[in-house]
Amino acid sequence: MLLVMDVGNSNTVMGLYKGDDLLGHWRVCTDNYRTLDELRFMLGMLLDQEGVSLKAVKGCCISSVVPQLNFDLVRVSEQVFGVEAVMVGPGTKTGLIIQVDNPKEVGADRIVNAVAAIENYRGALVVIDFGTATTLDAITAKGEYRGGVILPGVQTSADVLAEKCAKLPRVEISKPPCVIGRNTEDHIRAGLTYGYADMVDGLVARIEAEMDAQPTVIATGGLAHTIASASRRIQHVDSLLTLKGLRAVYRKNEKGTA
Repeated sequence: MLLVMDVGNSNTVMGLYKGDDLLGHWRVCTDNYRTLDELRFMLGMLLDQEGVSLKAVKGCCISSVVPQLNFDLVRVSEQVFGVEAVMVGPGTKTGLIIQVDNPKEVGADRIVNAVAAIENYRGALVVIDFGTATTLDAITAKGEYRGGVILPGVQTSADVLAEKCAKLPRVEISKPPCVIGRNTEDHIRAGLTYGYADMVDGLVARIEAEMDAQPTVIATGGLAHTIASASRRIQHVDSLLTLKGLRAVYRKNEKGTA
């Protein structure tokens, strides 16, 4: 079995594959200071929910944007599963042609998203990941990663709004029935959902013009469904895109027989 892990700034998403079948997937808060023992205990509990023992894991692939956790994540793979983890980064085989000034600067999560998008969709692509930061990545029909856009995430913007504006409350992010709200909470929800949807739509139009193509637009990340419901340009929501990409990268690097 193959365990894949995408370690983000706010959340860590994990999936357990048996061949092409995803047996289970989990989302937990990222803790920058988890010890090796804590990681071992957490993984043991999650796998136990699916009736799987730690010894059943024969492969591990990790993407991480939290460098301080990487050393212990690799040690967990070695000491708990007895396998060498594929840590997505410079030198990892992805099949992706990266056409940016410094390929080492591209986040591992963005790389695996692009790999998954190429394997699951056709033609030119734009991948939007709604995480702590919202990212847009442009991929040509030839599988070339052209670059992209980074802006504050939806939840990040909501948190800053509540912290910096004393009279504004924290709200659950959801799409209100109309843009013109009748109360403060809906004013904020409208700004976050319709505002981000229109911003994303505008950026996609600009990317489309620069690519001279009509890309398929795929969204992933925790708030993808919410923003996609207000967007005119998002065509697909694939909440498992990053996990699919990690499985694909693992296979390209031929580690074990998971």
